[in-house]
Amino acid sequence: MLGLGKKGKVMTDSQWEQLLAVLRGERVEPLPVGFIIDSPWLPNWFGIDIINYLSNETAWLEANRRAVETFPEVWFMPGFWAEFGMCTEPSAFGACCVFQRNEFPFPKKNIRDISQLADFEWPDPATHGLLPFVIERLKWAQPHIEALGHKIRFSVSRGPLNVASFLMGMTEFLMALKTEPEAVHKLLSGITQFLQQWHQLQRSVFPSIDGMLVLDDVVGFMREADFMEFAYPYLKQLFAADVSVKFFHNDAPCAQSVRHYAAIGINLYNPGPQTPLNELRKLAGDGLTLMGNIPPRDVLAQGTPETIRKAVAAMLRETTDHTRLIVSCGGGMPPGTSTENIRAFIEAVRSYSS
Repeated sequence: MLGLGKKGKVMTDSQWEQLLAVLRGERVEPLPVGFIIDSPWLPNWFGIDIINYLSNETAWLEANRRAVETFPEVWFMPGFWAEFGMCTEPSAFGACCVFQRNEFPFPKKNIRDISQLADFEWPDPATHGLLPFVIERLKWAQPHIEALGHKIRFSVSRGPLNVASFLMGMTEFLMALKTEPEAVHKLLSGITQFLQQWHQLQRSVFPSIDGMLVLDDVVGFMREADFMEFAYPYLKQLFAADVSVKFFHNDAPCAQSVRHYAAIGINLYNPGPQTPLNELRKLAGDGLTLMGNIPPRDVLAQGTPETIRKAVAAMLRETTDHTRLIVSCGGGMPPGTSTENIRAFIEAVRSYSS
């Protein structure tokens, strides 16, 4: 068994090796705790507005630094995430992005009719939208990140269906699966090629990257047959990248699709709280590492420290297999989660492991 060490910070070289050990099925003691953190939680927890976090590189760096130093036991993934909320990838396709002072940014749909694809100009991730700003922020931050004992470990993107739903609108996209399937395949194929180029660009600029994180909740809104036609081939193409950690986030229902994730190439999955870990393990098979899945809003954000301790203990007690497990919430860190509640979560995992 590997020891985490109480003073280690997330995604140092030693903790990266421990993450790889978990993916291989080795037991790590105490059980690792990990969270996805980004703009829905970090800015207000740090005490600033979301617009300051997104626009001010120093504030962004300091918020992430405070998180890793406040919770040195936690694996924050991807860690020091340079992002502009949901706007990053859609901005490259010309979507109008709305940034209010302390609200989550969002892109407006810009494909009014799928027939527009006939004249569509596919973007270049090196020059279009907000993507070059992500790269430049990470270039600026890299020496500061490494001075803290960290490295840039992950390339990150929204998934192809997620991007398509922003460009078309969710309802319009899901309807088009049935009414215009050929056009949808053309759109998803183009977006997937763009995302492959985007991940490759991130890896080429930052050779320390050996993982990828793809977030796509839209797969949770599809029945299995539609998942296999419209999601499986494009996710498989995207996850064919030559990296060690292939991390997928979908916190919408996954019972109809999770059995296919390992075949896609995914080896780490952050689900929502809808399905208990034991059932997820049966559906997913033994090869997929699960990162979950306490209810994020109702328990981690809105619960008391005592209810969090009880919920974590109950989840771990009811989960029969603790290999390939990173204890987390079912999704990203929810807005409003307090330092006290996160500490209670960590303490509950440590108490169970001891």
